[in-house]
Amino acid sequence: MKSKIIANGILRALGILLAIVLLLYFLFKIQSVIVYIAVAAVISLIGRPIILFLRQRLKFNNTVAVVVTMMLLLGILVGLIGLFIPLIVEQGQNLALLNINQLQDNIENLYDQIITYFEFNNIDVEQSIKDSNLLSKLDFAIIPNFLNTFVSGLGSFSIGLFSVLFISFFFLKDSKLFEDGIMLFVPNGNEARSKRSITTIKDLLSRYFVGLIFQILILFIIYTIVLLVFDIDNAIVIAFLCALLNLVPYVGPLVSGFLMLLLSMSSNLGESFSDVILPKTSYVMIGFIIAQLVDNFFSQPYIFSKSVKSHPLEIFLVIIIAGILFGIVGMIVAIPTYTAIKVILKEFLSDYNIVQKLTKGL
Repeated sequence: MKSKIIANGILRALGILLAIVLLLYFLFKIQSVIVYIAVAAVISLIGRPIILFLRQRLKFNNTVAVVVTMMLLLGILVGLIGLFIPLIVEQGQNLALLNINQLQDNIENLYDQIITYFEFNNIDVEQSIKDSNLLSKLDFAIIPNFLNTFVSGLGSFSIGLFSVLFISFFFLKDSKLFEDGIMLFVPNGNEARSKRSITTIKDLLSRYFVGLIFQILILFIIYTIVLLVFDIDNAIVIAFLCALLNLVPYVGPLVSGFLMLLLSMSSNLGESFSDVILPKTSYVMIGFIIAQLVDNFFSQPYIFSKSVKSHPLEIFLVIIIAGILFGIVGMIVAIPTYTAIKVILKEFLSDYNIVQKLTKGL
């Protein structure tokens, strides 16, 4: 009898393990669909305040409010794409296969100017650069290859964009659609508390994502002013790219700083390094540092405290831990996930002192 029970237990455990493996494999195969749903959910959270304003203040019909919101968001997307078209066209002309030699000559000319400048200041860096064979390792053909890959990916982007817009429309039109899907997995007896948790999470995350848009907007304005003042080509596009990269905590500002440095120098290729390139680039980077200080000491603390109601130090630790465990993706989703967990803990485990302290103010 005992052997039969043990055998049944082993078979049941194997069955559960097999079911988990199949589920993970299924989720892996449909990961693109999961990404579409996740992006659509974020868009619906961003558009939620607009729909509520149109319905409650302007007395719009729900469907009309959704259509107007979608048209507004789509218009913003088209406007952003329109910003990048001049940059893409210009870079496509400059980096075509026939211009690789010219591009290499320009970069080598800039290299010679930099070496001359440092030699004038008694700093010998040429030998160390030659020892590393840096220029010989550069493959300039990779640039047009990258552009070709980018163009070939536009087809997949179009399919993804249509899917996201389609899903977002129904998420906005029926705000309970996503909620009803989650409620299917909620055990009996927990429906009321689960609904309260979902409503609170939606409100907090909606405010958080809208706050992120304002954070990007502040950085975009500062970057644009700095780049326009120093006459950097494609200032608006560069400013938007660098501001958008700031969405990735801690890593994003480093990448955006390098990108701004590189594009600021490349926009003045052919000019004197000591008289034009170095001063302009230095002033641009000072402006970049000022923008980062404004973001770190004003924008981010205000957004975190007002939207997700968490202390900046608490958020810092959560992002660092998520980055160590799950990398860049973990850092991006750390705050929304942590906020959702806090709301659920407050609703279901509010009797514990540690939960009360963590969820104070929610």
